[in-house]
Amino acid sequence: MPITPATATHSSSNGTADAILLELVDENGVTIGTAEKLSAHQPPGRLHRAFSVFLFDERSRLLIQQRALGKYHSPGVWSNTCCGHPYPGEAPFAAAARRTYEELGVSPSLLAEAGTVRYNHPDPASGLVEQEYNHLFVGLVQAETRPDPEEVAGTAFVSSAELSERHARDTFSAWFMTVLDAARPAVRELTGPSAGW
Repeated sequence: MPITPATATHSSSNGTADAILLELVDENGVTIGTAEKLSAHQPPGRLHRAFSVFLFDERSRLLIQQRALGKYHSPGVWSNTCCGHPYPGEAPFAAAARRTYEELGVSPSLLAEAGTVRYNHPDPASGLVEQEYNHLFVGLVQAETRPDPEEVAGTAFVSSAELSERHARDTFSAWFMTVLDAARPAVRELTGPSAGW
């Protein structure tokens, strides 16, 4: 496995792990600084760069994941294929491909930009806030997933109709519908009109 900022071991001079930094941005997505990950999510939240990935199989079914129960933010809820934050200076496309592999053990066979969306979503369960400038990506997955259990509790491939049923029944992340709706034009272009996305 390649060594990345997420897989490398970082320790400071006093032996503690280095803080994970996020890129703070303005309303136009221009970088204005950095902040420690947890502090950026404390109310009222600080606007930071993020990404969301939507991968589909050959039957135009969306790969969704259930976030691991040990995650401090939105544990146990269902969400899109992968989401996260680029490291400061890391291209969102590179971060999206990196985290998809780290979380799901699979690399997209196709990954394309699908626009951006800005939102402010408080998470009622944790009290944390998602103030994000989110870069969207859609693509294809053709290999079998091998999820990291520390990141992912479960996965499923769902059609548009099956997703509607699950969304009515199961708990999804606060940001899920916002990012999916913003990505829909690119999703429809990828999957075709008959898929119903």
